[in-house]
Amino acid sequence: MIIIGILGDIGSGKSFVSKQFGYPVFNADNEVVKIYRNDKTCFAKLKKILPKYIEKFPIDKTELTNAILKNKKNIKKISKIVHPFVRKKMNSFFLKNKRKKVVILDVPLLLENNIKKKNMILVFVDSKKSDISSRLSKRKSFNDEIFKRLKEIQLPLDYKKRKSQYIIKNHYTKKNVRKSVKNLLKMIL
Repeated sequence: MIIIGILGDIGSGKSFVSKQFGYPVFNADNEVVKIYRNDKTCFAKLKKILPKYIEKFPIDKTELTNAILKNKKNIKKISKIVHPFVRKKMNSFFLKNKRKKVVILDVPLLLENNIKKKNMILVFVDSKKSDISSRLSKRKSFNDEIFKRLKEIQLPLDYKKRKSQYIIKNHYTKKNVRKSVKNLLKMIL
């Protein structure tokens, strides 16, 4: 099985690019939403460390946002609890797709959380800062302060770019991205 890890800035289009490969995608952000909605163990652990903020199940993202805005150390506390649940989901994804030729990992903190596997192929999604800003400002749940806090826990983009074997330019047009992905797959497969 070939594992392709997608790297890039927040809002660069990692999920969009991941879908263009046509192979199973593990989307960590989607899994976190499911964990917050369905996992009572995760809820209990978060409530224990953030009792002032986490009030009811399922977990309301605004409660987590308030905790992070109140104290930037809370983002690390939340991550420390949530990431093992995400990793467990990812391992299930690998088992479920073990016979697939290729799988895609859309995991925002792939390198930061040492998720990179030995032979994983890293692809960096490169987007213009102005395009990213425009896209993020259109997101209903976008919060500039949360964005800044998330950037603080991420490795520098130039480091991620250097670690990547391939770079895909994302100008947010399906045609160009599909062409880039198709060319990349020809090189890999």
